[in-house]
Amino acid sequence: MGLPVCANLVRSGYEVVASDRRPEQQAPVENAGARWAHDAAEAAGTADVFITVMPGSDELVDVMERALPALRSGAAWIDMTSASPTVSRDLGARAQRAGIDYLEAPMSGGPPAAADRTLRLFAGGPEESVRRHRPLLEVLGQVEHVGGHGAGHTAKLLVNLLWFGQAVATAEALLLARRAGIDTEVMVRTLENSPAATSFIRHDLDALLEGDYLESFGLDRCCEELRAVVALAAEHGVPFELSTEVANAYERALERYGHVDGELLAVALLEERAGLSLR
Repeated sequence: MGLPVCANLVRSGYEVVASDRRPEQQAPVENAGARWAHDAAEAAGTADVFITVMPGSDELVDVMERALPALRSGAAWIDMTSASPTVSRDLGARAQRAGIDYLEAPMSGGPPAAADRTLRLFAGGPEESVRRHRPLLEVLGQVEHVGGHGAGHTAKLLVNLLWFGQAVATAEALLLARRAGIDTEVMVRTLENSPAATSFIRHDLDALLEGDYLESFGLDRCCEELRAVVALAAEHGVPFELSTEVANAYERALERYGHVDGELLAVALLEERAGLSLR
């Protein structure tokens, strides 16, 4: 996700310094027109706006332990990671105490949307910060200001939770339909034209029916996000039984398949257990 974000900022006229813990990323970064920094602290030390695009919360904590001390007072930090709201709240508070303008803008859309500038960015922070950084963020996609600090990361987790839940529920429905003798294509067409239609059914189900379990995102990362949102519900005392079952379905898939890529591998496990394939 980070490389197309970097490239699009360069194309829009921004001077970009980028870093990654994988040194093999230096050549693609420089080919995109950005300057390479050898570590996060070096990149942060040059930044008016420091943008983080991390795989998850642990990596975000790790990089900000090094980057926060290097950021100058008056700089801004925009986090685009799908991070835990608890983690971002703690890091954001530290940034603000250091005089750094903090804004969260986690991304939705995946690598193709990052490349063609059609990401959805869930901005969380003060209205003034969102207004100040909107021109930069709109280079990357559509900006939705969803509330104050914590709201951006929470909204992104809830969007992903419902998408994962739709995937599991739709797969269960189609497996039962198939076992009960209804043709899968007929059942899909029925769902698409019914009150049960969802964005998953209209836009993502075709990939599953072609045997694509969406390998652009790690199964362990799906579980990390689901654990974070379940923990958030417990923190706020909200009943979360159905969503917890979705999280459990993904945990079972992780136990079965390991740390591999595939956002829809929970569905693969349902197919395996049913002895049926939806493709």
